[in-house]
Amino acid sequence: MNKKLMVSILIVAVVFVTGAGVLMAKNKSGQEQTAQTPPQVVEAPKEVEGAKEPEKNEEPEDSIKESNKEVNSQAEENPAKPQEAAVPNTETTTTAPSGEKLSWYFMPNKQHTLPEVNARGKALLEKYRGIYHGDVTGKNLYLTFDEGYENGYTAQILDTLKEHNVKVAFFITGDYLRRNPELVKRMVNEGHIVGNHTDNHPSLAQLSEEKIHKEINSLTEAYQSVTGGSMKYLRPPMGEYSENSLKVTSEMGYRNVFWSVAITDWQPEAGSPEENKSLVMSRLHNGAVILLHAVNKANAEMLGDFIRECREQGYQFRTLDEIN
Repeated sequence: MNKKLMVSILIVAVVFVTGAGVLMAKNKSGQEQTAQTPPQVVEAPKEVEGAKEPEKNEEPEDSIKESNKEVNSQAEENPAKPQEAAVPNTETTTTAPSGEKLSWYFMPNKQHTLPEVNARGKALLEKYRGIYHGDVTGKNLYLTFDEGYENGYTAQILDTLKEHNVKVAFFITGDYLRRNPELVKRMVNEGHIVGNHTDNHPSLAQLSEEKIHKEINSLTEAYQSVTGGSMKYLRPPMGEYSENSLKVTSEMGYRNVFWSVAITDWQPEAGSPEENKSLVMSRLHNGAVILLHAVNKANAEMLGDFIRECREQGYQFRTLDEIN
């Protein structure tokens, strides 16, 4: 091989090695740059510390409004309600009580504590001495029955109450009194409270003051004629009320009675005895005012076991007269 060829090969080799070194240097530089500035990644929002998914309720949506409708459907709700407007301070306002129709509802919990209720309604009950719970400092229960019509179970309920020496409140309508005067007399004679559920079961929130007086007084007068007694507790039909209806009925001498425990039992065949008992037991709390419908067969059949189980858990049954 001549000298010129060897020199040419040597030059080409030097150039190749030098170029390869430059390329490697550029690649290394590029990799380091990529490590310093990765591609933008959209991250999922971080959970707020302490936050948790809302507890799901067993009842269907709309199911928490627990109104006591004997014929129409009743609701108990799951999703939280929007915050209601605060009740105006009547010491600084001269406006007349509102006639806006409101519906009572409560939100059951699994902690056996006083449930959350509609804030506006709670404030109005405090203002007009209404009731939805009793003494929460002890294991006290207040049992009430709505009697929109007689379905053949009230005598059995009265037998069970007598056997277990429990006094309750029955809320009757005018039609119930006219059709079942002997049962109403028995309620009174056995020491139970009989409350006013109005003559014709209308929504009091939608009536004028004059018609409210008529609905309540006509039943009171008939009740006095049949039993010789008077009424002082009122359960607004369907759990519907307004500030005006609370004011008017309070001025008539009535205490409006709502509830903190109820189930969907206004239909005669709703639930089995065990189902109804278990659901009520799961919602008990100190001071509970319990609403049951006497038209429900399962309620009548489970009542004795319910009373026994409540007492086994340390609860005692009291009456509305013992609520301040």
